[in-house]
Amino acid sequence: MSTMPPAVDLAAQLPAALRECFAAQRAAFAKNRNPGLAERRADLRALHRLLVDNRDALVDAVNRDFGCRSRFETLMTELLQGQEAALDAIRQLPRWMKRQRRPLDITQYPLAGAFVMPQPLGVVGIVVPWNFPIAMAVQPMIGALAAGNRVMVKMSENSAHLARLLQGLLPRYFGADKVSVFADADAAPGQSLGPLFTQLPFNHLFFTGSPQTGRAVMANCAANLTPVTLELGGKSPAIVAPDYPLAKAAERILWVKMLNAGQICTNVDYLFVPEGSEQAFVAHAQRIVAQRYPSLTGGDYTAIIDQRQHERLQAMLADAVAQGATAVPLHPGQAGDPARRLMPPVALLNVHDGMQVMQREIFGPLLPILGYRSHEDVLAYINDRPNPLALYLFSHDRGLQEQYLHQTLSGGVTLNDTLLHAGQHHLPFGGVGASGMGHYHGREGFLTFSKLRPVFRQGPLRTVDFLMPPYAGLASKMLDFMLWRNR
Repeated sequence: MSTMPPAVDLAAQLPAALRECFAAQRAAFAKNRNPGLAERRADLRALHRLLVDNRDALVDAVNRDFGCRSRFETLMTELLQGQEAALDAIRQLPRWMKRQRRPLDITQYPLAGAFVMPQPLGVVGIVVPWNFPIAMAVQPMIGALAAGNRVMVKMSENSAHLARLLQGLLPRYFGADKVSVFADADAAPGQSLGPLFTQLPFNHLFFTGSPQTGRAVMANCAANLTPVTLELGGKSPAIVAPDYPLAKAAERILWVKMLNAGQICTNVDYLFVPEGSEQAFVAHAQRIVAQRYPSLTGGDYTAIIDQRQHERLQAMLADAVAQGATAVPLHPGQAGDPARRLMPPVALLNVHDGMQVMQREIFGPLLPILGYRSHEDVLAYINDRPNPLALYLFSHDRGLQEQYLHQTLSGGVTLNDTLLHAGQHHLPFGGVGASGMGHYHGREGFLTFSKLRPVFRQGPLRTVDFLMPPYAGLASKMLDFMLWRNR
């Protein structure tokens, strides 16, 4: 059976650019259904060159989209990660593409053979969020190209400058029938491109964004039975155990909470500290923020992406205070710059579940802090809520680490630090339940965008011939032997 979806008459409201690109990519795939190692490596090298050749322009475009995006953070979290991932895939690709021999069961042993061969799916769609727009376009694209697919990318409406730059750059590195990028400007006036993009009958669709939008994406894909990978979010907890130095935990938690102004899907969304140590943690946090960011307006601190998100965060903060939370500025000497959407970090004490900051993903520089008496209470709290995208435990106690690992479920875990599991090329990244489905990065990304095709090759002697009717003679004796052997 063909791995390509049947020809469909796409809805008339889809922009012609989308329809034509999809048709061209599908036709190109039909002519070259299984690119070899050399072609796939050439594609990955082209992607790597795009990042290296245009580094300054890419950084500048992201900065313009944010209004103020730390140059260092763009280089570290997006360009470096993308370049390293592409080079690693080039090195690993021969092993990933290799057929995997599989053992045979007793009914076929010993003269037949079985193996699994990874094959490209076809045309892959990638929907990119605004918070790490280069990385979130490049990382899944690496897996898709390594697997031999064609790729169509839809950028966020908040990444207009980057989208225009990529549309201008891509023809130097890829044909449009191999990789194409689309922006909301490509839609008709009054239209949003995202819902239209996800109506295309892709062979796989990769989406990164909010759980609410993820549900709509999955519904659109259901009409075409398009498989999806959903990288969503949720409320990721951090727990500081009594045995771990509070100051060191604060250093590592504040690093990720200030990175990209907290606009990270795997960020610490709320923090558990031993009861009675809340104020001490806040004091450490204030010292750390002041040391690392003498000025929040000096270029190292990133702005909130747009006015709507800035107002949402301010409303969250106001709601928490109105319901009894204590808001503690973590940089008391800095008011930020509301006009530029540079929002100072704030710790929130005395929070409860009725507050918006404890109900919704924060995606910004607000940090609710809860005191706890026992790790059993923490486990019960976490397990009573949807599975988070990440979990962070600070403890040197191996037994306690094992309890959290075995008694909770999350997309990923970093022990004694934050975020770093998400940056390892050889660890799969992905959510579970409300925080997403499917994995990518490294080999898992290659597998996500491949069909693992099982193949059985019959040998000269067909074992099942001994199990043919009439069953009363040899067939029954052979079956009895097999059943006895498996007692």
